[in-house]
Amino acid sequence: MQQSELAGRTALVTGAGQGIGEAVARVLADRGARVVAVDRTPGGIKALEASYADDRIVARAADVTDAAAVEAVVDDVERTVGPLDILVNVAGILRTAPVVELGDDDWAETFAVNSTGVFHASRAAARRMTPRRSGCIVTVGSNAAGVPRTSMAAYAASKAAATMFTKCLGLELARSGVRCNVVSPGSTDTAMQRDLWVDPESKDVPGRVIEGDPEAYRVGIPLGRIAEAIDIAEAVAFLVSDRARHITMHDLYVDGGATLR
Repeated sequence: MQQSELAGRTALVTGAGQGIGEAVARVLADRGARVVAVDRTPGGIKALEASYADDRIVARAADVTDAAAVEAVVDDVERTVGPLDILVNVAGILRTAPVVELGDDDWAETFAVNSTGVFHASRAAARRMTPRRSGCIVTVGSNAAGVPRTSMAAYAASKAAATMFTKCLGLELARSGVRCNVVSPGSTDTAMQRDLWVDPESKDVPGRVIEGDPEAYRVGIPLGRIAEAIDIAEAVAFLVSDRARHITMHDLYVDGGATLR
């Protein structure tokens, strides 16, 4: 059932060039969806497209901070691939620094991708889904949106904005049958996560993440493991499927219990 549960549906995944976005694109394609993989740099999505012998994944380069570019991609998808049934907002960046040292550009760029990018893609998708009274949107947020993190104010605030935006959108679109949900990962083994590690090659780093850091007011991960990208992708796949047909405006934390929710 899982291999065909999304058959006949068209999905667009932003930030699909690597990490969680790539994993989401693969999981949706493996469940039968036709997936449009979007990223602002073409290398990763082209490789992703080439890894499938058929046309289950097609690559489209676009920057989610550019509203016109996003509209153009969605128009192209509707014309050449099919009516958009699923949007997954994954594109995101991380700029870390204490607030007193955080630069204006870092703040602006973080919100441009993590919040405004979600707005651009979601608005474009909602404009097509609403008249058809069908579709679903999932935003990949972060557990940092609900728990303060030192040196991550811009990231946490931008993810909090994207989370609340997605919930508000879900409320507005509910009567049209379009569902909007959030998946909030905790520490996940991606390039972004490794950028937070002072010594990424150290074998002790994953253990320290799992155990927590009292000096940073950060608890550990009760399940005793760092998530893999596939863990987040599976949560997304559930929320876009008919198995979640009565779920909207929900924020699903996939963090091994790290926020003690």
